Amino acid sequence: MNMEIKKVESKTILSVSKLPSADYCLNPYKGCSHGCRYCYADLYVRCGDNVDSRWSDLIEIKVNAVELLRKEVSKRKKGLVMISTVTDPYQSIEGEYEITRKCLGILLDADWSVSILTKSPLVTRDIDILRKFRDIKVGITINTDSEVVKNNFEKNTPSIEGRIEALRRLHESGVRTYTFVGPILPMTDARKLATLLKPISDNIIFDRMNYVEKSIETYRRHCYLGALGKDYYSSVVRSFGEVAEGSRAM
Repeated sequence: MNMEIKKVESKTILSVSKLPSADYCLNPYKGCSHGCRYCYADLYVRCGDNVDSRWSDLIEIKVNAVELLRKEVSKRKKGLVMISTVTDPYQSIEGEYEITRKCLGILLDADWSVSILTKSPLVTRDIDILRKFRDIKVGITINTDSEVVKNNFEKNTPSIEGRIEALRRLHESGVRTYTFVGPILPMTDARKLATLLKPISDNIIFDRMNYVEKSIETYRRHCYLGALGKDYYSSVVRSFGEVAEGSRAM
């Protein structure tokens, strides 16, 4: 995978959230190396001046994020921060630059509420910080039980097994957890996946494939078209609901 890394200075780091579940969003990076075929982020955010939107191979590191956050939390009304909404805060470069970890330290000291969503087991590196928050929840995206399906749609992401193990470690450490099954991808056995997730997820949230045009060729090439309909979406949600309490659709 060819990936260009660029260090930039941002003008702000906390953005007012349009999501009903969060007051602010914090994106420590621009671009995402996961390169998921269905990703919506590059439809709304361009990387620098690259009008062809090199979202997955040009990653911008907001090197002044910690400094900005320290200033902004002292001036803004306290609220819940979502980390993050248009990039994965624990994509591979976080292992080196630790922007997300350092931002968590600022939010912890300021006693702000936090919600995290990631596909990466790297989040477990920060359990020492996460477990100190008074109000925090950490979600892991697990949207299929098939490694083959995962690789067809998001080949640069960590394994399903690794994500489940990360969720387990977070839950056992006392951190409030949730699983984001979204967008729902083709599965071999939804009930079996629900059974695995039930004891390690406080909540399970579902979302359908909202940007079909971005991944329709992948569905067609691998004969997954049957998984695009409302009936399939409903059947997966129903299967989870029969096994795991706390399941809800978006």
